Amino acid sequence: MDIELKYSPSYSLAVVKLSPNERIRAEAGAMVSMSASVNIETKAEGGLFKSLGRALLGGESFFQNFFQAGPEGGEITLAPELPGDIAVIELKDKPLMIQSGSYLASETGVDLNAKISMKAFMSAEGISMLESSGQGKVLVSSYGAIFDRELKDGEKYVVDTTHLVAFDANINVTTRTAGGLKSTLLSGEGLVVEMTGPGKIYIQTRSPKALINWIIPQLPKPSSSS
Repeated sequence: MDIELKYSPSYSLAVVKLSPNERIRAEAGAMVSMSASVNIETKAEGGLFKSLGRALLGGESFFQNFFQAGPEGGEITLAPELPGDIAVIELKDKPLMIQSGSYLASETGVDLNAKISMKAFMSAEGISMLESSGQGKVLVSSYGAIFDRELKDGEKYVVDTTHLVAFDANINVTTRTAGGLKSTLLSGEGLVVEMTGPGKIYIQTRSPKALINWIIPQLPKPSSSS
């Protein structure tokens, strides 16, 4: 499978070249275009309870789409819902934690599970995140560009919780305030996560929460009846 990323980082598009009879799994609604020879199968991968867990706990669709190329191979293009970036991450038996809504697609050798964990709770993503494991390529998406940072063993790095996209599962995560009481209340930063390496972090340069907070005050107010 060959993946080319185009139009990064604002309106990224993943152009996936499939070998004959090769398959890729993608989040519902991610497909932009595809070769006429590519077949699509929609199913609840892993059965009812596993799919329900991914939907309710991992923030993904209950049903996922599997695209399979024909005997001549084929092409499919994929894009996220929000304007932003795509990163291709190669898994080699090293689990990756993905925040709710950031999973885009993966090779069929990658297993996806909604995992209830303290790390998910600490990173302010609720009580669970999507854990990807196995071997193969995973595509994650962001709002804004993706900035990645490789942490050395014992190195600490602080990230605003709303900017996390994904991180290696072996990274230690703790929650703390951005500063003292005054900074926490008045700086607009609130809670942050301190992440301790070794491992890699993927960060989005814009925050969907900040976008929502900007949009709401702009909405027209309902007029009061006289």
